[in-house]
Amino acid sequence: MESRKDLLVLIGPTAVGKTSLSIDLAKKIDGEIISADSMQIYKYMNIGTAKVKREEMENIPHHLINIVYPDEEFTVADYKRNAEKYINKINELGKIPVVVGGTGLYINSLVYELRFTKVEANEDFRHKYNELADTCGNEYIHNELYKIDKASAKRINPNDRKRVIRALEIYHETGKPMSYYNKNFRREIDKYNLVMIGLTMDRAVLYSRINKRVDDMIKEGLVEEVEKLLNMGYNKELVSMQGIGYKEIVSYLEGNICLDKAIEALKRNTRRFAKRQLTWFKRDKRIHWIDANEFNSMTDINNYLISYTKNIINLNT
Repeated sequence: MESRKDLLVLIGPTAVGKTSLSIDLAKKIDGEIISADSMQIYKYMNIGTAKVKREEMENIPHHLINIVYPDEEFTVADYKRNAEKYINKINELGKIPVVVGGTGLYINSLVYELRFTKVEANEDFRHKYNELADTCGNEYIHNELYKIDKASAKRINPNDRKRVIRALEIYHETGKPMSYYNKNFRREIDKYNLVMIGLTMDRAVLYSRINKRVDDMIKEGLVEEVEKLLNMGYNKELVSMQGIGYKEIVSYLEGNICLDKAIEALKRNTRRFAKRQLTWFKRDKRIHWIDANEFNSMTDINNYLISYTKNIINLNT
């Protein structure tokens, strides 16, 4: 029987402090970081995704950042395949893979066996619905999904045509919605020495950090970044450009709202997103939650994390 690989997962809502904490932790345990952020995969999208800067990495290798262009598709299956490759490679080097991020589906693809992914592809069905979307629009096929699987329709962006069609396909092939399989047919992966850490903090403090982060993004040039992306030909209908931080600024640049309103909407949408992230992750009882406000410093947090983790993983400390 193949020995289990080590895997440390650090999750939490946006702006909670995962990036700096993970870099300090990786330094202490000889780790490498694998991003689990569905926006940081995109090239040219730096400010609005709060992407870690090279000088902030402190020579810690970071993987699955800047790997596709904003108009390229990148599925959960693509993420799982790439992330598992790095998990294996980092283990082979005798180091600790540290998966860091807040994209729930990316995390789940690694720590659950999501059985709906085994439903075979039906190319005729896909061709039919791609033609339908070309003719009637993405919103039309998204409405078709809403009729049979409200839960999945609420979770999948209408412009994410590939995932909408996949959800329709699963229902067509099995007679059951994708949300049924998500809820009832996911099995916990047991191939890792797995540690899952959830970082949280007082809601008011978190929201204050989110508001400040948005103000900092504007100062750093978020408006100019979005304008440049549009000038490069990346249109607002792309999945990437529908991300929080981009759609609000696009609305401003198109003259639909003033900048103050765009910033207000960006802060509000980010706060709501953080709340959804916490709701998503709270369902996994394997996550060991820690409140950052209960510690005096990042060093204290990481010392606690190391103490907790070494009971499961043989750390390089």
